[in-house]
Amino acid sequence: MSVDQRPQADEVADADSHSPQAHWRTVVHAITGWEIWQHPTARVVAVVFSALLMGLVISVPLDLQGQILFSLGSFAAALLLSKTPGRLSTLAMIVLSISASSRYIYWRFTDTIGFTHWMDAAFGYGLVLAELYAFAVLLIGYFQTAWPLQRRPVPMPADVSTWPSVDVFIPSYNEPLEVVRQTVFSAMSLDWPKDRLHVYVLDDGRRTEFREFCEELGVGYLIRDNNHHAKAGNINAALKVTHSEYIAIFDCDHIPTRSFLQVCMGWFFKDTNLVMLQTPHVFFSPDPFERNLDTFHRMPNEGELFYGIVQDGNDLWNASFFCGSCAIIRRKELLEVGGIAVETVTEDAHTALKLSRLGYNTAYLEVPQAAGLATESLSGHVGQRIRWARGMAQIARTDNPLFGKGLKFGQRLCYLNAMLHFFYGLPRLVFLTAPLAYLFFGAHVFQASALMITAYALPHLAHASVTNSRIQGRFRHSFWNEVYESVLAWYIMRPVLVAAINPKLGKFNVTAKGGVIEKAYFDWTIARPYVVLLLINLVGMAVGVWKLFSSAGDETTTLVINMVWTVYNIILLGASVAVASETRQIRGTPRVAASLPAVIRFENGRTLVCKTEDFSQHGLGLAVPPDVDIPMGSRLAVSLFRSDEEGVFPAIVTFSGKGRLGVKFDNLSLHQQAELASLTFARADAWIATWGTGQRDKPLRSLKSVIVIGLRGMGQLTATAFKSLKPR
Repeated sequence: MSVDQRPQADEVADADSHSPQAHWRTVVHAITGWEIWQHPTARVVAVVFSALLMGLVISVPLDLQGQILFSLGSFAAALLLSKTPGRLSTLAMIVLSISASSRYIYWRFTDTIGFTHWMDAAFGYGLVLAELYAFAVLLIGYFQTAWPLQRRPVPMPADVSTWPSVDVFIPSYNEPLEVVRQTVFSAMSLDWPKDRLHVYVLDDGRRTEFREFCEELGVGYLIRDNNHHAKAGNINAALKVTHSEYIAIFDCDHIPTRSFLQVCMGWFFKDTNLVMLQTPHVFFSPDPFERNLDTFHRMPNEGELFYGIVQDGNDLWNASFFCGSCAIIRRKELLEVGGIAVETVTEDAHTALKLSRLGYNTAYLEVPQAAGLATESLSGHVGQRIRWARGMAQIARTDNPLFGKGLKFGQRLCYLNAMLHFFYGLPRLVFLTAPLAYLFFGAHVFQASALMITAYALPHLAHASVTNSRIQGRFRHSFWNEVYESVLAWYIMRPVLVAAINPKLGKFNVTAKGGVIEKAYFDWTIARPYVVLLLINLVGMAVGVWKLFSSAGDETTTLVINMVWTVYNIILLGASVAVASETRQIRGTPRVAASLPAVIRFENGRTLVCKTEDFSQHGLGLAVPPDVDIPMGSRLAVSLFRSDEEGVFPAIVTFSGKGRLGVKFDNLSLHQQAELASLTFARADAWIATWGTGQRDKPLRSLKSVIVIGLRGMGQLTATAFKSLKPR
């Protein structure tokens, strides 16, 4: 697919022709531009030579001193490259990381698995398989994310008469109307010719209040007489009774901006073989990790890596996934593959796979053009991830991307990595318990000296950490991936393994959104696996300390290495426990931070110019001069603006003081609510300002944050346990 390649911001920053980086890049580009590289023989020779050189680097045997010197030199080069802007430096870091990791894996299989005792073999081979899985995911992940495409919007044709018709589908099942209405309001305000825009609520709950709401607004309301195949079946039923050329799909809590269609549809004009375009899923409420750990808007959340880097990397290989919402699909080709896939519970990704098998293009546009509600509790979050994991395992079992027709090599690897990712449950549990095999049973999972283990394993881990920090730093901080996996590992392990054996088991579950948590509590049910693993690791650490001071002997170094590993696992498990401490959430409609011009109009005719601090569908936070005194309960009107438009909304003061005013809207009509949505949630720039603009990752700082949260989790667990033991 032909796409305008644009340089990254860090490449532009060092564009000075006199800088060493620019000179080096000029030399490299000159070499790569030699005509000899156009000759097939030259390319084959270069590939063979590079492979032989890499094989030599990976397999050459070195003693302890040689391995240490080699590792230090390689890592010093990686650190130097990490300070050098540009994609060429990133690719060089990837090569160094692959070399270090491949060298470690080669050493593991050739020098460390000569087990002579059954216990050593049982634990040792289990760890080797877990490491092999992690190594495969690392390699494919580099392939997937090394060169994000960074697609940009394409302008729409000036002739509006050529713009196609679009059906907007908003599927719902058991969500309250309060959650759905904002999505409907914003969908109605999409900047698109009104005679070619058709909004439909697909109500699988068949509720009277939804029908009446849609009738009053004049939007489509579709139902069916069954709930077969859940969301996929709901959309497929709507496809039979609607007729527009394109379908835009939004989960009922995902609120589109007014610009969504104009920003996205241009690519369908530029690429006539394009059938699906996906945009990021952005959330204006904190997920359980962000809320319970107090990291909202301070640290990237669990999903940002996928939408910030992975999907953009997939796009380079024409393997962008459909994610079920915030996407546009061309009807003709969707019907050609039988509609939304119903064979698995991740119907969205499976649908994109089917489209790719037929040779159609898919695209990803990393421009936030909709935002929704995150899962409201850790149990709900875990349930959602279980469904995703089960569905990807079902696809791997029934329609594996490595096999079958229609996919190119890059597409196969991108889809394979998406499915392999959700098999991390068992390997993660192995890593969380592996050092205990030595501490409890004296099992040697490595048949090598402790110093050799350190000399090979440490470079592998260090290179992977700094390289991934370089690639992912805007959207995932170091060590947090281990926290996310530790929280979910126990829960996704069984569904994934079962689905891999019998893909027909399991069903679609709807993720609850828009609820409240009226009282803080510790979720003992969801935390039980983490608590058990934490206690086992603490006991293992105590055993290690006892051995260290009693009978370590010649194995002191081995003992210390296993104890350090155990301490790291304790920190991860402590952080997992902290996530299970649910904090209070009393707002059913989260507020969105935004500074917008506003005018307050009082009943006596006086006006006050001010700005908003935040908004929700029920009220506003306003920044006013500190000397302004507006009594609680005062009735007033607030004006909001967009270009030449002004919306006036009656409100009541609910908070007043210290330069801040809180107001609650007063009995807005449906059409006033729709107008409010177009001036707030549906603004074109509503979600761009907070997307990938946070502090970049620094591995040591991230490690410190994980340690602090891990200690906090253990403190919360101790306090909760003592509190539960007190007589009532």
